Amino acid sequence: MAFTLYSLIQTAILCFNAVAVLHEERFLSKIGSGVDHAVSGFGDDPGMKVQVLNLIRSIRTVMRVPLIIVNSVSIVLLVLFG
Repeated sequence: MAFTLYSLIQTAILCFNAVAVLHEERFLSKIGSGVDHAVSGFGDDPGMKVQVLNLIRSIRTVMRVPLIIVNSVSIVLLVLFG
């Protein structure tokens, strides 16, 4: 199997899929996230953990519909071209 641009794109799609299916109560609460995590004040720099949790929530919110389309296109290409 060759290391191609398509395999890199497929890897990124799989990573986005993995983040998109994370369950808030089952996984994220175990690492101390919870739905109502502490919000820092204005001007305070958020920590690394808060930034990662915001990134996960953003991916889950924004990328839901585009991931369905990208996954469908990826499956069709895989079926057509092997």
